[in-house]
Amino acid sequence: MTTITPEYLKQLFCMESRHLRLRTSAVEVHGNVRTEQLTFETESGEIVRGFVTRPVRTEHPLPAILYGHAHGGRYDIGAAELVEGRSQLLSPLGPVFAEAGYVTLAVDMPTFGSRSQVTEAAAAKAAIWYGRSLFGDMLSNQAAAFTYLATRTDVDARRIGTFGLSMGSMLSYWLAAVEPRIAATAHLCCFADFASMVESGAHDGHGVYLLVPGLLAAISTGKIAGMIAPRPQLICVGSEDELTPPEAVDIAWRDASEAYVKAKKPKEISILRIQGAGHQETVEMRQAVLKFFYKTLRH
Repeated sequence: MTTITPEYLKQLFCMESRHLRLRTSAVEVHGNVRTEQLTFETESGEIVRGFVTRPVRTEHPLPAILYGHAHGGRYDIGAAELVEGRSQLLSPLGPVFAEAGYVTLAVDMPTFGSRSQVTEAAAAKAAIWYGRSLFGDMLSNQAAAFTYLATRTDVDARRIGTFGLSMGSMLSYWLAAVEPRIAATAHLCCFADFASMVESGAHDGHGVYLLVPGLLAAISTGKIAGMIAPRPQLICVGSEDELTPPEAVDIAWRDASEAYVKAKKPKEISILRIQGAGHQETVEMRQAVLKFFYKTLRH
């Protein structure tokens, strides 16, 4: 049996080493929140947009959050979700995280925001034809964003967490599974066992960006989350969310929590299930996320 290691997962996801070189930065200040709109350049010369929010005043390097933006069929939003929000969020989280004392970074994933000139279907087909996966490309970009965030002088590289909703949820916890420097991860509305969703047909609610050849033959999504152990992890789902059917959540939770028990850190993983909630952030989720990051990144 193949031993599942972070390096093996990177190969399975078809991740590649990527770099983002900062080109420009424009700053706006509103109250206690400083917002930076950034442009990066990739090795291939592609320009990638990003946003950073942080408190205006601080004397020490701050804890940070790498933010994975959602999908929702809104290819125009991308990383701007951090500062402008979207319908599934209570409000934009960039200013909220800044007020709470974090530096937060979001960058446009392939086919979103500044990169939406290429459609998701076209990018997914091309990636698979070349032996990659679109989600692997996204994870590679998110890993490059983590590297940039960790090198900022206003960031404490030992205290960087990941966060995301929906597609951003998987960007957050799948990256944490292969990047041991991520200190903690909190994710909303996309934690479920994919194999059971295939059996029920619920998997068809996902976009083609998530096609990773051979994924379920190698590992379950719950076991991917389990590879984050013993680092802290918070999972939030709604009982009426079609992308997190209760039975699929149960299986994924079993797999993930077993890994934390084996690591002798069962209390470092927790799940918040909101009855009646759909594919959306709730007040309870937001409170839990802020409490989680305060406990894991600020102390």
